Amino acid sequence: MSHQEYFNYNLKEIRDSSNFFVNSTNEQSYNIVINNNKIKNIFLKAPNKSGKSHLINMWVKNNQAILYKNNLKEILYSKKNVAIDNLFLTLREEDIFHIINHCKNENLKIFITSNLNIDQYNFQLTDLKSRLKTFYHVSILNPDDEMVKIILTKLLHEKQFIIKNPEIFEFLVKRIERSYQSIYNIVKKLDKFSLQNKRQLTIPLIKEIL
Repeated sequence: MSHQEYFNYNLKEIRDSSNFFVNSTNEQSYNIVINNNKIKNIFLKAPNKSGKSHLINMWVKNNQAILYKNNLKEILYSKKNVAIDNLFLTLREEDIFHIINHCKNENLKIFITSNLNIDQYNFQLTDLKSRLKTFYHVSILNPDDEMVKIILTKLLHEKQFIIKNPEIFEFLVKRIERSYQSIYNIVKKLDKFSLQNKRQLTIPLIKEIL
């Protein structure tokens, strides 16, 4: 495959912890993960592909926690802090209810991530919803222009795309919907097209692909 040149967008003033880029859209969530010592119960609402699983893994490491994977008995016996990633993906309400009560009784921390707000889910256990509402809630916002450029640059670099003309890069940025999933989808399309056709990336070609 003939590789193209990517525009080296300036990433100054962007903190990078284990390849997690931080700006105003996710700074509060990031700071809570790396600095949290007092908050016991955290609920992080974040879009798909925004790095919430990355953050929860950082939190697990920083807090010597155990990650919930349908392992209720292990958690109840371990007496460790608990992390629950993507809560509503395979939610077992009774498990979560027991974990929250266990952590409260043992003075342990819980960190939960989700791509939904609590009010967007139809709970069978109303007491579970009430308990989750008492958590400290924090969000990762949809990417702003700066974050779109950061993530796009990173993904293009990983795919070995090189865009020599900054105008092409800026055109691509303007065409992307402000969501993390959209950025990943567009890069996937570009990569697939490049593998199949091996054509130079141009503005007319981007219009054709998108």
